[in-house]
Amino acid sequence: MHEFTPKDIEQIQNHGLVLDVVQGQLADFASGFPYSDIVRAALIGDGVRAMLGAEYEEYYDAHRNEYKMVKFVPASGAATRMFKDLFEFLSSGQMNKTTEIVLDNLEKFAFWDDLRAALPENPTAHDIIECLITERGLNYGAMPKALLQFHKYTEANRTALAEHLVEGAQYASANGVVNIHFTVSPEHMVAFDDLLVKIVPYFESVFGVKYSISKSVQKASTDTIAVNMDNTPFRNDDGTLLFRPAGHGALIENLNDTDGDLIFIKNIDNVCPDNARGATIAHKKRLAGLAMKLQARIFEYMRALDAGTADVDEIVDFINNNLGIVVDADSDLRAVLNRPLRVCGIIKNTGEPGGGPFWVRGADGAHSLQIVEPGQIAPENILILKNGEFFSPTDLVCMPRDYMGNKFDLTKFVDPTAGFISEKSKNGRALRAMERPGLWNGAMAKWNTVFVETPLDTFTPVKVISDLLGAGHTVNE
Repeated sequence: MHEFTPKDIEQIQNHGLVLDVVQGQLADFASGFPYSDIVRAALIGDGVRAMLGAEYEEYYDAHRNEYKMVKFVPASGAATRMFKDLFEFLSSGQMNKTTEIVLDNLEKFAFWDDLRAALPENPTAHDIIECLITERGLNYGAMPKALLQFHKYTEANRTALAEHLVEGAQYASANGVVNIHFTVSPEHMVAFDDLLVKIVPYFESVFGVKYSISKSVQKASTDTIAVNMDNTPFRNDDGTLLFRPAGHGALIENLNDTDGDLIFIKNIDNVCPDNARGATIAHKKRLAGLAMKLQARIFEYMRALDAGTADVDEIVDFINNNLGIVVDADSDLRAVLNRPLRVCGIIKNTGEPGGGPFWVRGADGAHSLQIVEPGQIAPENILILKNGEFFSPTDLVCMPRDYMGNKFDLTKFVDPTAGFISEKSKNGRALRAMERPGLWNGAMAKWNTVFVETPLDTFTPVKVISDLLGAGHTVNE
């Protein structure tokens, strides 16, 4: 146990943290997190459903007004990494491929009109890039992706935030209302509000809906302490402890506070223009239709268990064939059924970095379906990773209520051992940082999980600025 000073303890409490939790984090730094016990990759017919047919879309449309829908969009943080190569060009003066592509295609970007107005006469390449990503001009390097102009339309260009409003109206409305929740960094909150005031009335008119938009920030109480390379607490120059945001896994708290019967989750940068959105709309509805059908069966079985009329063999078959966990007649079927449900769209792996679907052996020996990140896989299991055919693009439909209509406490279904430790720096000093179990992997490890293959064209993320020139972001009007 580390000896903290009274001043340290006061700082910990003011941050919304508990001393025992911080001591536990220090212990995790010292011991590290265990690798996932991978059994095998999930494949079609073995943990992954083939693409769903239109009947699931029809079911969703027939029943959508019976549910409170919410579209949950993680949108915190600045787009710094999106402009990494451009920042390198400014600091080094050396041209790189990404910067060259941007300079050669300026007029194709939706932000071109805004950028052109900020440029001096006869601008150099340095002027152009500086005006794009620094305070000299648009300051895109310090803005969140949500507020960047993504797509160029004849009538009016759209930000990523605007495209999520459009998406929401097309697949996440119920009874004429579109509930959308954005997670936002505190420093960007005013800019979000300013943009929403401008565009919400327009899209309400276009789609004949009412938007109910809510926002939250990542809670300071989910931050983790940073440590030196010897695992002692890292201290700032003024002697105070350093706490850092614990990655997107901390957003399970924000999701837990979101009131909905059915919650769509999709990242802020994974949007496409109108002409390319058909597949996304269809398959989002199909994932939701499947989730509705599965939840209805789960609720039916829970009531039968309550009444003592349940067919145990039938329930065992249903769980083994549908809910991503292997059980037998001696298992606690009630405990297995009475959990949050997630239906996850996955795509064929085309070399994207990130997690995928695997069968994993839990501490109790049970096999379950999990999204596992590469960093969670032991070196000796790297061949299993390479055998995986699918990638998880963060495309989820969540059902967070039980059969009595009560909302599950989602913090009770997290695997706390599924975090990881990375090396960072602060003011030139090396440190070790801890990330909580990721929102769609460790933070949902104890959910019932269904993986469904979806088309590649439902995944159009913008990780670097040149992605905006790709086929999934070209507007054809």
